[in-house]
Order: sequence, then C-alpha cells, then structure tokens
Amino acid sequence: MKYLELRNQLADFTIFSLTDIRKLEPTFNYRRLYEWKDKGYIDMVRRGYYVFSDTPLTENSLFLIANHLYTPSYVSLETALNYYNLIPEGVYSTTSVTTNKTQTFNHLVSFSYQHIKASIFFGYRLDRTAGQNYKIAEPEKAVLDYLYLHPTMSDQASLAEWRFNTDEFRAIANTNKFYGYLKLFDSKSLDSRVKKFVKHIGGLNVKS
Repeated sequence: MKYLELRNQLADFTIFSLTDIRKLEPTFNYRRLYEWKDKGYIDMVRRGYYVFSDTPLTENSLFLIANHLYTPSYVSLETALNYYNLIPEGVYSTTSVTTNKTQTFNHLVSFSYQHIKASIFFGYRLDRTAGQNYKIAEPEKAVLDYLYLHPTMSDQASLAEWRFNTDEFRAIANTNKFYGYLKLFDSKSLDSRVKKFVKHIGGLNVKS
C-alpha cells in the first residue's frame, strides 16, 4: 500500500491504528509506518496509533483522539473544567478518566488518564467533530470527578487556590443532576468534600 492510498482510504479518521490499516491490507508491513513518520507524513500518538501530519490539532480533535487512544475513557477533570470555563488556567494535557489503569502518553502531545471504578463511569455526553463522536464529562460530573480524585480538596485554602468560576457553574449546572450523580459515587469522603465545596461557592442548597 502506498501512502496516498492510505491517506485516501482513512481520510475520515482523525486517529488510526495499525489494526485499522490491516483491515484494509492484512499483509501490511508495519515498517512502512516508520518510513512515513520519518518523511513527516504521519505522527505517532502512542505505539501503534497515528495521526496524519496535516490533521489540525484543534481542541475537539484532541478530545476525539483522547477517546480513541485509550479505551474506555471520556474527557474530564482539568480539561473538561477548562472547556466549561469553570477554571481559569490553561490546560497543557488532555485529561480523561478511564476504567483501565492510570496512564500518560507524551509522544505528539500529552494525554493523561486517571483510573476510576466502573460503577462511576457515567455522566458524559456525546459531542461531534469531523463526523465522529467523542465523550466528554458533563459539567456536574467533571466537578465530581475532580473532587473524587483530588482528596486534598478538603480545606478552604485548597478550594480558594482552585479559583473555581462559581457564577459559570451556577449558570450551567443542574443541581438535581449534581446531587444525583454524587449519590451514585457512594463515597462518604466525597460527600464531605462536596459539602465543603458547596459551602465555599455559596450557591447550591446542600442536601443532608
């Protein structure tokens, strides 16, 4: 298979794998990928996963790549919070949660994944880019995921340092959904952190 043949056949793929190529040509020699990488035709995201070098790395395409790079996963934590304008800092790694082990990939750009148990792998929505769907946490779940995975967020100093955008959260969050999701975590320690968080932002009616 020549490069232009591959480019045409995978034109709709934001990210592709060696497995995808071998579905098209079962006898494909993986060494061709190293040749194409050296020529600047493709970039490696992790071993066995690639993007075409002319693919624009937009915010949405990075989310799509993150979903496919390590499955199952959905974009959450700092990246989702920044996406919803809930934290002011720029995010230099696309952050996700996964039911697999915690992992980070740093080849093309940085993609990081934090492990969560399967019972709390929910609360994401499907958005669409380049004709493909990607999963990103809803704002309520992104906040809960972050507080769940950051047990140090349990005092006033840590919450203040977070510089959380309270007004934006009040504008977009569904309070019933937020507390419904919290209940599904079934975590007393998270319940405690959420009560402190809600008190800090002074905007949601805390349920006992």
